[in-house]
Amino acid sequence: MEQVLEQRLIRRAKLGEAAAFTELIHEHQGRLFGFLFRICGKRELCEDMVQEAFVRVLRNIERFDERYRFSTWLFTIGRRLLLNALQKNRPLSESEWVESWESPLDGQDELVQARESQAQVSELLDEAMEVLSPIQREIVLLYHHNDHAVAEISDLLGMPAGTIKSHLHRARGRMREWIKSDSQKRSRVAELLGDAA
Repeated sequence: MEQVLEQRLIRRAKLGEAAAFTELIHEHQGRLFGFLFRICGKRELCEDMVQEAFVRVLRNIERFDERYRFSTWLFTIGRRLLLNALQKNRPLSESEWVESWESPLDGQDELVQARESQAQVSELLDEAMEVLSPIQREIVLLYHHNDHAVAEISDLLGMPAGTIKSHLHRARGRMREWIKSDSQKRSRVAELLGDAA
């Protein structure tokens, strides 16, 4: 669907027009299901998450920023819902159950520290994303956060694969420069990532 047409639909949906929202669902539900199914391969769960994602979108449609593509927002919501559901419903294997019963506190400090570091890295990267153009930000989110391949992003955005790669390359460079421009940010990255920085 062309972005201009999609923006009109979104504006109509924001005004509470049910037919516009139905059209958005028909346009995106198949691709969202396919995307989620590639992540986990569980048909029923993916169907539930697609439905839940559209419920969330309906509740929050007025908050959608029309400078970005609707599909990026929708796929991000769907992916988050799916990952939360997978994490919540993940059964412990027998060995994990025995290990957790035998030593419930082993490794907890390391786990908490790792999660805190990960949250700090995410926060820093979110700040760095602010220096990107809207299209660069969208491509970075699709590629790094939503795990789309370059070819998929090319199809989603209607751009040649070479253009997508070029945007990714420039976006990474801009983010790197933003981090290097400030000694405090540089030391934060070094501290959080250690040798990987």
